[in-house]
Amino acid sequence: MELHEDDAKLTPRTMLGRRLLRMRETSGLTLRGLAERLGFPHSYISRVEHGDQLPSEALADALDTFFGTNALFRDLLELAQENAIPDYGRVIVDGENKATRIQVFTSSLVPGLLQTEGYARALFRESIPGASEEQITAHIETRMRRKRVFAKEDPPFFWAMMDEAALRRPVGGPRVMRGQLTQLLEPPAIPHVTIQVLPFSQGAHPMLGGSLILLTLQGGTTIGYVESFASGETVELPRKILELTQMFDLARAKALPQEESLDLIRTYLKEYEHDDEP
Repeated sequence: MELHEDDAKLTPRTMLGRRLLRMRETSGLTLRGLAERLGFPHSYISRVEHGDQLPSEALADALDTFFGTNALFRDLLELAQENAIPDYGRVIVDGENKATRIQVFTSSLVPGLLQTEGYARALFRESIPGASEEQITAHIETRMRRKRVFAKEDPPFFWAMMDEAALRRPVGGPRVMRGQLTQLLEPPAIPHVTIQVLPFSQGAHPMLGGSLILLTLQGGTTIGYVESFASGETVELPRKILELTQMFDLARAKALPQEESLDLIRTYLKEYEHDDEP
């Protein structure tokens, strides 16, 4: 393949755009011509070619089908999405795929691996001001793809604990919350899942205002991830892991058992079912 002087600056995003441009030109198609064949706006495809925007999974799949590229564009999309994950979170995302147990505590939101697309979309709209719908969709697809960890032949044990504030806060409005809470109450499609809620009635607890992920890897090693506003810290030092594990256990001791937690979720679901849409 011919090398260009700026090849050293190639990223999965620019590589995807460059490959699309070459294949379109080789096929003798204009942007409008390709757009008509695929059923996507030509301006959208142009932004993808220039590396200004990632394609959606739907567009990536359409390109692979049209050009017969055997998932090339889908693979490049996934690489680009993974490359966009902040450095402070990459260790955890990679660790989820290797974990034998995942323990999560969130203080005000439903844990990411349990979020519906509608709930995640509402979060990204608020947390990334000015982002286009295509950019938001790319973030959602990245988050939803992380759920593949549960489809593994030997999926990890998953223990999710959330503060009652996650149920009270109407992210996206009543309709979105109905969908989110309904999914939490469905018979677990994910093996070895435990869901607990830490109720307001327990007052203060060790992790007010923060979120924590503990990943137990094969061999028993544990890594932690403490997240706050727009930043996070990966923790591997054994002494610090012990402190975080103790905090998690103290909070878990205050949480409702799973059946009582699910009953509380049902109570909130009934409230959202009776709320009028804004």
